[in-house]
Amino acid sequence: MKSALWMLLLCPLAYAVPCPTGQAKDGNALVQIEQTWARSLEQSDTAALGCILADEFEDAGPDGKLTDRATTLAKAAEHRAVHHELSDLHAHVQGDFGYIRGLAAAVDAQGKTVAKVRFTDVYVYREGRWQCMAGHESMVTEAGH
Repeated sequence: MKSALWMLLLCPLAYAVPCPTGQAKDGNALVQIEQTWARSLEQSDTAALGCILADEFEDAGPDGKLTDRATTLAKAAEHRAVHHELSDLHAHVQGDFGYIRGLAAAVDAQGKTVAKVRFTDVYVYREGRWQCMAGHESMVTEAGH
């Protein structure tokens, strides 16, 4: 019930702030969006994250569970205090579609990496901006990246 209440409270917030438009149709824009995504998680900024996630967004997490947009926004509001360091980013754009792959490390306040995932996010360009339709994360070990 608590989660449903958060979803009801957060969904209007995601639409209350105008989302940026006129984004470039290139890989650099996708890299910048991923950086914005990481900062929005750190700051529990669901409005910024709401601008990135398409209505039909679905994520396959490292645990194999599927998460929709509303649940992702609710989780972001309760995100634990870690810094997200992105690396090995490779973006590809073909017309109105694009994807980006990279590594995301969650680093705690003491500077220790507490988790590392390889991710792929799939974007569509519409309404003058990139919107993430799907994501996938896989846990990696130091030897496995």
